[in-house]
Amino acid sequence: MTGPGWIRVDGERLVDASGRTVRLAGVGLGGWLNMENFITGYPGTESQQRKALRRALGPEGYQRFFDRFLTDFFAAEDAGHLASLGLNSVRVPFSYRHFEDDDRPFLLKPDGFGWLDRIVGLCADAGLHVILDLHAVPGYQNQNWHSDNPTHWAHFWTHRHFQDRVVHLWQAIADRYRDNPVVAGYNPVNEPADASGEVIGPFYDRLVRAVREVDDRHVLFLDGNRYSTDFAAFTEPYPNTVYTAHDYALPGIAAGSEYPGTTRGEYFDRAAVQRTFLRRTEFMRRTGTPIWIGEFGPVYTGEPERDASRLRLLADQLEIYREHGASWALWTYKDIGLQGLVYAAEQSPYRQRIAPVVAKKARLGSDSWGGVDREVRHILDPIEELFAREFPDFDPYPWGRRAWINLLVRNILLAEPLVGEFGRCFEGVDPDEAGRLAASFAFDACVRREPLAEVLRAHLA
Repeated sequence: MTGPGWIRVDGERLVDASGRTVRLAGVGLGGWLNMENFITGYPGTESQQRKALRRALGPEGYQRFFDRFLTDFFAAEDAGHLASLGLNSVRVPFSYRHFEDDDRPFLLKPDGFGWLDRIVGLCADAGLHVILDLHAVPGYQNQNWHSDNPTHWAHFWTHRHFQDRVVHLWQAIADRYRDNPVVAGYNPVNEPADASGEVIGPFYDRLVRAVREVDDRHVLFLDGNRYSTDFAAFTEPYPNTVYTAHDYALPGIAAGSEYPGTTRGEYFDRAAVQRTFLRRTEFMRRTGTPIWIGEFGPVYTGEPERDASRLRLLADQLEIYREHGASWALWTYKDIGLQGLVYAAEQSPYRQRIAPVVAKKARLGSDSWGGVDREVRHILDPIEELFAREFPDFDPYPWGRRAWINLLVRNILLAEPLVGEFGRCFEGVDPDEAGRLAASFAFDACVRREPLAEVLRAHLA
């Protein structure tokens, strides 16, 4: 296999085999081996969606849909497009469910490795590094949908059994790719959220030891606690390790925001964005270790003026990263139009079929990412007022009372019954049509977000 060569940590830099500085510039491949509701349009969690589609499509149609989806969502044309923009890496999120079933723990399935092998090969051919990212773990490492969590409890941190399974899986992955330089490294747990703050440090100690027993050459990319914003769990840096912050800027994700301008009572300009970056990367700068922004990026509204302000925000963030020598991975590569560098066309068969549910999701604000609560304030206002009156000191982890209420009401209570409606969109679809629907995500069928591509080209020129 050809492709990019080995990289390693050298002080505050990533370097190649000759000692030249390597700055990773890439995208996250969200929605592929770990699916997310805003990316491909379903409500709730990936597991809920898959059950609904299996009921509607039947075993054969379900298999045809996902075989085609996983093949077409990222192919040689996608890798070539990323390389043509000047990018050099892809962060590949995946769910443990591709490798292990809950009723047969520790028995690893070959299919997951096959999909990883495929993307490593495609990226090698395009000259792109791969960072392998375990995005959903057994027991859920955080409280949100992107860890396939149907609740608001992160049980991973309270059950040693779940932690044992993750260590076992990472030893198997490390053994498989230990001699492959196309894999830049391993990102073992995405956005952990250990509410106690007491388990994550010892768990990382154990995980690092276990991986290094098998593979001492690949870089480890470790997320901080509280969704990769809190690095208090770390003391002395591990060897050959990068600490990764996630750096979503509020004016890029909040409804009705302007940049520069005031968002939720706070004024944001380039200086404010830089202060946030410096706060989130304090540990890396203090310890002299490389900085990798594992996720960042605005969402887009379809309103030209507002989207132009968000592209300006993105350009400012990229400049700040360059000034500090930070590597980065933009979220996300492909979706149905909210954030992707490319996206399934609005008139595609898949998007047309799910359009009624997507519209209802938007009306009810059931997606956490990119969703708005405008039409459900009459539900939320009295609940928030009740909690403010009866539980004024209640400040639940990780983001406080208002976010906790939104999660329970919008993203769980209203999302779960929508899953059945999503499944019914596919009733009567035969296996051949199921494959054609999934093909809506093929590169040639997608729309390229050219203004976003131009910002990346200009930055990487």
